[in-house]
Amino acid sequence: MITVRRSSDRGHFDHGWLDTYHTFSFGAYRDPEQMGFSALRVINEDWVAPGMGFGEHPHRDMEIITYVLEGALEHRDSIGNGSILRAGMFQRMSAGTGFRHSEFNASDRDPVHLYQIWIHPATDGLTPSYEELTAPKAPTDNEWLLIAGPEGAPGTMTIHQDAALYSGMISPGSSLSYSLRPGRHAWIQVVRGTVRVLGEALNASDGAAVSDELELLFESADGAEVLLFDLP
Repeated sequence: MITVRRSSDRGHFDHGWLDTYHTFSFGAYRDPEQMGFSALRVINEDWVAPGMGFGEHPHRDMEIITYVLEGALEHRDSIGNGSILRAGMFQRMSAGTGFRHSEFNASDRDPVHLYQIWIHPATDGLTPSYEELTAPKAPTDNEWLLIAGPEGAPGTMTIHQDAALYSGMISPGSSLSYSLRPGRHAWIQVVRGTVRVLGEALNASDGAAVSDELELLFESADGAEVLLFDLP
């Protein structure tokens, strides 16, 4: 079963300095039917104006993943990290017992486009921690790259939940398959391009919840980039 969440149906706020879309309830956007999916709690797609950003603010007991699509994002936090995330980079923060951080567009000329994702951890009260990852380019398209998972595999980020995040690049006229174990769920988020899966056509920024399926076949006429969450 697949349930599509169209880009145009998301919560949307244009604050001038921030143009933001919320897949699930977040901040001033409240929809009791959209409170997350499995361990996923937040998928926000943001465009932040040059020189603007989010001042220092707290988080607690959440796994937070940021993916920069375009531009550069400056990060600073209360556990000693400071860096600039550039297009193609991922970041994972485990808020655990609590930390504070800020995020600003590192450019005074160009906007920054990013996804921010929150995942409930399996255990509360963890020691806060931080990782960055520049996703390695696949030798060829039409492969899944593991970005984050619970095992701490080399070249990936660790999340404290029985969940995994994959990135898939599908070349034009090609397909990419994924096998789900019985009882598992998936969330699909189309980053770029268009794909067809389980009889549904998904465009850029569309999402979809998948349950009670074992095989997913992604087909793309024009090429696509997809984030796939394998969830409990």
